[in-house]
Amino acid sequence: MSDVTVTVRMPKSLRDRLEALSAETRRSKSFLGKEAIQQFVDTEEEIILGIKRGLVDVEAGRTILHEEAMRRIRSTIDAAAQKKIAS
Repeated sequence: MSDVTVTVRMPKSLRDRLEALSAETRRSKSFLGKEAIQQFVDTEEEIILGIKRGLVDVEAGRTILHEEAMRRIRSTIDAAAQKKIAS
């Protein structure tokens, strides 16, 4: 894998924060930028994949009514709260 250079425009205030973070962590701005972009791309890809899976489920008829989904969510939250109280 070969590395490439990318130029990013950002507000001066963000650049200043990046420089401060770089100094505090003793890591290069390049390293921090690469890590941030990697995390962003990973997250966005995961979101897009989830949306695509959801669309496949909708097309296949694997859906439930909003009211049922909310009932299940509330039930899960209540069970977690009860478990926390019991421990």
